[in-house]
Amino acid sequence: MSSALFIVATSMLTMSCSDDVGKVSLGVFTTKDIKLNMMVDPVVTGVTCHVASIEADLSFSDPSDSAISCRQTGEITPEMIAEIDMSASGEIVFKKSKSIFFKTMKIRRIFDKENQTLMYVSYSTKETSGSYKHSLSTVPLWGTKAYRQPQPAI
Repeated sequence: MSSALFIVATSMLTMSCSDDVGKVSLGVFTTKDIKLNMMVDPVVTGVTCHVASIEADLSFSDPSDSAISCRQTGEITPEMIAEIDMSASGEIVFKKSKSIFFKTMKIRRIFDKENQTLMYVSYSTKETSGSYKHSLSTVPLWGTKAYRQPQPAI
């Protein structure tokens, strides 16, 4: 009974973190579409990111390109910021398989403490055409409860 409850809770959590919100066809003679997904940061729940990426219905591997745009859509509190990873590499907040050949699209949150800004970088874990594809979006804490006034230099 408890394992069934765990499976239901896990799938509900996954669904709430990322949802398909749109699809743009790339034409009649292609099986590729631009998929638009919405992701709410699981810790900083006042941030919503929208990610656009190409998905191919009849392919073993989707292209690595993606675009990300994140905005403040709710309250951001000091308690939320205190819970995040403050290291220079930040933490992964979302990942999605893009291939049966171990290619994954990940979104990592990194905190720029000096500028009090959350940075969200979307990237592919597999090199494509000599490059790792990536995209960046930022959410400044200015105007939120989490913003801290810089201390003057003495």
